[in-house]
Amino acid sequence: MNIKSLLDNLLSLFYPKQCIVCKNILVEGEEFLCLHCLHKLPKTNHHLFPDNAASKNLIGKVIFKSVTAYLFYSKGGISQSIIAEIKYKGNRRFGSWLGAYLASDLKNSGFFNDIDLLVPIPLHKKKLRKRGFNQAEVIAQGISGITDIPIDTDNLRRSIANPTQTKKGSFERWLNTKNIFAVEGNNNFENRHLLLIDDVFTTGATIEAAIEVINKGCKNVQISVLTLALSC
Repeated sequence: MNIKSLLDNLLSLFYPKQCIVCKNILVEGEEFLCLHCLHKLPKTNHHLFPDNAASKNLIGKVIFKSVTAYLFYSKGGISQSIIAEIKYKGNRRFGSWLGAYLASDLKNSGFFNDIDLLVPIPLHKKKLRKRGFNQAEVIAQGISGITDIPIDTDNLRRSIANPTQTKKGSFERWLNTKNIFAVEGNNNFENRHLLLIDDVFTTGATIEAAIEVINKGCKNVQISVLTLALSC
């Protein structure tokens, strides 16, 4: 046993790791989530059904190839605990681990086969400084580690610090996200299939704004979307 493993075992003895959702003690082989909670994850299987609930929010509004949300999100449910752990408790390692977990789950379906770039939905620089990280980028890092698809964080920029979307209705969300993104160095997007990454798909207003500006500024680009969760 190496020194790191020994220290980890000693640390676990005095400070046992708990499941992020149910708070039960994790056993050997479990990381962040216990097997019970893993099996209870409310998966959407959207990648198997192109005409899914998330895609219907964007049809007729913007041009896209596919939209997939990995989990259903409901207040008080498992997904809420997961999102809160990443987004508000700053657990970056968990975010990356979860990105890798979902990528491993979807990989054999061929979902990532023709994707050229992972593009996390950016935060405005003010929010990024306050939070210290972009949760979408952390999730993308986990996905990239499994798929070997490179991440682009340089060409899609959030140019306007729009107010929080929380408690806003569909029309208010749409108004709140108009013209908030800009594309820089669009040659890197042209002739490529982009996968936009975000944490939660609610009405799709933020995703719609990002797709719209990319399609407007880039030639011969395909855009798909993958979010960690879809709000029910």
